[in-house]
Amino acid sequence: MSTNTVEHNRRRYDFSGIESVWLFGYGSLIYKVDFPYLEQRPAMIRGWQRRFWQGSHDHRGTPEAPGRVATLVEKPGAVCKGMAFRVSPSVFEHLDVREKNGYLRFSTTLTFDDGSHAEGLVYIATEDNEAYLGHAPDAQIARQIASAAGPSGPNADYLLRLAESLRALGDDCPHTFAIESLVRSADSGDRSSG
Repeated sequence: MSTNTVEHNRRRYDFSGIESVWLFGYGSLIYKVDFPYLEQRPAMIRGWQRRFWQGSHDHRGTPEAPGRVATLVEKPGAVCKGMAFRVSPSVFEHLDVREKNGYLRFSTTLTFDDGSHAEGLVYIATEDNEAYLGHAPDAQIARQIASAAGPSGPNADYLLRLAESLRALGDDCPHTFAIESLVRSADSGDRSSG
């Protein structure tokens, strides 16, 4: 599948007659809210785990030196915390472009902090998209993130802001925090040797 998923996403769902849709954010959608929303609530989805396995050629890297950003990988029993936004379907005109580098919209069940549930959508970059990088050791992922930058800024900023946001949500994401620790220690090592 092409990395540009805009048209594919626009064909996936018919929002006719729908006034609002829940959207689950687990990466930059948590902290970079550049879209209008009707309501915002912490939420989680089950059966998925956050992984830095998606290449970013358009925001946090370049085609020659892609960054790594979060996607979701299926894992039975896993819980992924994030932020849910109730949005007007018109918001997807913007978000489909923002998330165009390999991400597709999927239906999911969201669980809110009070135990209530709602159906919503989530953007996931699956392993069949051209920008998918897949599993690598944490140290390798950290090195790639520490060195990559793109039109939206350094890849490390994405990682560090996401880690801060997850802590604010009370989430314990060992994968994100392990990579954050490696990037921070590499950064402090660079400063002390310079």
